Amino acid sequence: MKRLAVLEGVARTVQRGDMTNKIKTVAKPESREPTLQRSIGPTQMALYGLGSMLGAGIYGLIGKAAGQVGNAVWLAFIVALVAALLTALSYASLGSRYPRAAGAAYVTQRAYGFPLLSFMVGLALVCSGLTSIATQSRVFAANLVELLGIEGIPIAWLALGFLLVTTGIVFRGIRESMWVNVVCTLVEAGGLILVIAVGFSYWGSVDYLETPDGPVDGHTWLIVVQGAVIAFFAFIGFEDMYNVAEEVRDPQRTIPLGLILAMAAAALLYMGVAITAVSVVSWQELAVAPGPITEVMARAAPMIPPVLFTAITLFAVANTGLVNYVTSSRLLYGMGRQGMLPAFFGKVHDERRTPHIAIIVLFLILAPLALTGTIAELASATVLLLLAVFTVVNGSLFVLKQRKGENKGRFEVPLFVPALGAIVCVGLIVVRISTGDWRAPAIAGALLLGCFVIYVLMRARSGAPMPPAEEDDETA
Repeated sequence: MKRLAVLEGVARTVQRGDMTNKIKTVAKPESREPTLQRSIGPTQMALYGLGSMLGAGIYGLIGKAAGQVGNAVWLAFIVALVAALLTALSYASLGSRYPRAAGAAYVTQRAYGFPLLSFMVGLALVCSGLTSIATQSRVFAANLVELLGIEGIPIAWLALGFLLVTTGIVFRGIRESMWVNVVCTLVEAGGLILVIAVGFSYWGSVDYLETPDGPVDGHTWLIVVQGAVIAFFAFIGFEDMYNVAEEVRDPQRTIPLGLILAMAAAALLYMGVAITAVSVVSWQELAVAPGPITEVMARAAPMIPPVLFTAITLFAVANTGLVNYVTSSRLLYGMGRQGMLPAFFGKVHDERRTPHIAIIVLFLILAPLALTGTIAELASATVLLLLAVFTVVNGSLFVLKQRKGENKGRFEVPLFVPALGAIVCVGLIVVRISTGDWRAPAIAGALLLGCFVIYVLMRARSGAPMPPAEEDDETA
């Protein structure tokens, strides 16, 4: 009691501001480390996810899907939406329950308690982000050369310049990154809306159930499903939304709402573009056109110069690179905070409130990737890793929903949603492996082996790369 009285007296003296230097040293409170800034609302969250999904790939994807499905390409997008929505809803539910950066790795650890699996899930997502950013940097550089007619400047150096600018934006702050994302997303969506608007008068001019083997019936549904496998990848991007959870206001509500709005908007745009494309240009021509959307615009609105879509592609590519950079930096940050990577990855800049060390490390890895350009097959392989991650994440929600004592989120889904989501993702993995060459699975296996080696090295150095995920104390 005497000691308590002394401490209370010291505290009162500190408040009056007349303590001696010696006592100040003894009673100095611990300084709190800076944290990420919560500034993302529902609209920005939805646009962030939409920008991640509306990549430049849709401009070529329509042609590939039309060649597979014919005029029923819109139906393939509906099937793909249902398939992707299963996993997206699982992410929405998990984001509502456990709003953390590197959330996929966290929920994997929470569900299975298997550090190696959790570590490999996190690093697989980082690999996916790295290859996407490096790819987008070179695509941006190539389109910039085409748009401006620049000669004499190597693509690699323009790609490096793109990375430097993107790094600066991401380092500057989440608000700045989000505003750039909003502008780019509106330009992307505006380009697709323009396609629908100029081709709307052609709607109803063809049979929208015609496939390469005739009208859709019981035997040709397989063709639609095969086309849906292609279209499925147009919806990948929703997983990026989970990784900025610690910068979202009211994440338990904002993450599910933003994710569902983004998926709905993307689906409407994709189906509108699909119907427009086959209405204006025959599916046979779309399948072989080097630029399917450019061909649609040339026929429906020849007065609009094709260079416009080159400019829109720049915004789309830049946006994809930016979103993946933000996501990857938050993955490294979250993995550092959770003990899967060295703790310095979890540091936050005092003024900018961004994970500056993770951002710098990403640039140091991305620069040589962008300069060499040897990433095309690596990008293809990471698609398989993404599907594997989706399978594990769906399984995690399935396990957690059945565990007694787990707190529920504001957004809950029936148990069959993660179960079917996992089955769909496994099916897509089988299709990708069985219909493609051996390189992508081999590279994916090599990446997983590399993740395992890093895990072993970290375990040998520190004893355990990750503490158990038992308590969820960061859901505010």
